[in-house]
Amino acid sequence: MFIQVTMSLLEGFGVTLKIFALTLLLALPLGLIISFGSMCKIHPLKWFVRGFIWVIRGTPLMLQLIVFYYGPGLIGTWGQKLISGGASGFLVEWIASWTVFDRFFALILAFVINYACYFSEIYRGGIESIPRGQYEAGQVLGMTKVQIFFKVVLMQVVKRIIPPMSNEIITLVKDTSLARIIMVYEIIWNAQKFIKSEGLLWPLFYTAVYYLIFCGLLTILFGYIEKKLDYYKI
Repeated sequence: MFIQVTMSLLEGFGVTLKIFALTLLLALPLGLIISFGSMCKIHPLKWFVRGFIWVIRGTPLMLQLIVFYYGPGLIGTWGQKLISGGASGFLVEWIASWTVFDRFFALILAFVINYACYFSEIYRGGIESIPRGQYEAGQVLGMTKVQIFFKVVLMQVVKRIIPPMSNEIITLVKDTSLARIIMVYEIIWNAQKFIKSEGLLWPLFYTAVYYLIFCGLLTILFGYIEKKLDYYKI
């Protein structure tokens, strides 16, 4: 039974790793783009982006998963009622054709948007912490704004944001367990099925070993990165 449980949890952990990797791959660059929007000098855009970040950070990820998964189907039902009530047109028929998103697609979409908003605030804090004089020095040397950002500012920002970013990334590992809310079969789901089928509780606690090992490896990795960036004296 131990081998059977281990293999099942490894299968579920593979899904957990897939969620983790895709979320990081997409949320890290998207968060940087969102941070630029929140610092934009165009005030309507700036306040729209900050309002969006406020909504995403102020509501539970579990609720966002439910909205992204079931929301399109509810809109589709509303569209069908419009058609049955006599409304017509391409837009209404298109809305009516909406169905529930693919579970995994909805999951990744919710995770990416949620974590991109958190990452954007970390990016913004790091960028705004760089002294203004460094930007001015770059301009005096004839560098463009893009050159100043990538050649002067970026690595200093990376060093400053590594600790808070590592905390968010480790939190992401644990948040992947929320995937079971919309029936994506990650490691916790695979452990719970043994409670229902075999009456075994220990597989659920056994999942902690997987999380602890993975989070431990990430902690070592981020510690190594911090040491490698020690030569940036800021």
